[in-house]
Amino acid sequence: MQKFTVYEGVAVPLDMANIDTDQIIPKQFLLAVSRSGFGKHLFHDWRYLDDAETKPNPEFNLNKGGYQGATILVARDNFGCGSSREHAPWALQDYGFRAVIAPSFASIFNNNALGNGLLPLRLKVEEVDRIFGVLVQKPGTKIEISLVDMTVKCDELTFSFELDPFRRHCLLEGLDAISLTLQHEAEIKSYEGRRQKWQSPL
Repeated sequence: MQKFTVYEGVAVPLDMANIDTDQIIPKQFLLAVSRSGFGKHLFHDWRYLDDAETKPNPEFNLNKGGYQGATILVARDNFGCGSSREHAPWALQDYGFRAVIAPSFASIFNNNALGNGLLPLRLKVEEVDRIFGVLVQKPGTKIEISLVDMTVKCDELTFSFELDPFRRHCLLEGLDAISLTLQHEAEIKSYEGRRQKWQSPL
């Protein structure tokens, strides 16, 4: 998993609450179990005017010139609600997003995002409002997120945020569930070596 320490990227505003996982990655694209290839279908119903994805919707912010190449998404309350599909953070990451800023997140999406190295960053409603104001007035504005200092900087705005210390440690070190387990590889091998033959798997 890629480490997240200090990151700066263009931010795109999606001024909507309750963005659900079926809008993030619609069900018809859940045909693979690998994490790659979903980014091109991200926000399919909003991003395109046709099912073949050949006609971008010019009114959707991800298709507007000032927000091209955005890697930080700013949204409203309850981002990631709906089904528990892990494909939602996969699609966001495959598109290029490293973080989503919102006042609140659906709990399952929140856990799936953190487990995959995508940062769901909570700010107060009024703080998100102020960031929206900047991004709408100045498309192409970059946001700097420091997981070291626990701060968010956007134009002249600076806000602090909180994150569970264990989750913060994992992101800083780039540790997913497998990496965490492998930190105890020596103890695991020692334990396996002490097991009696009848306890060993066939």
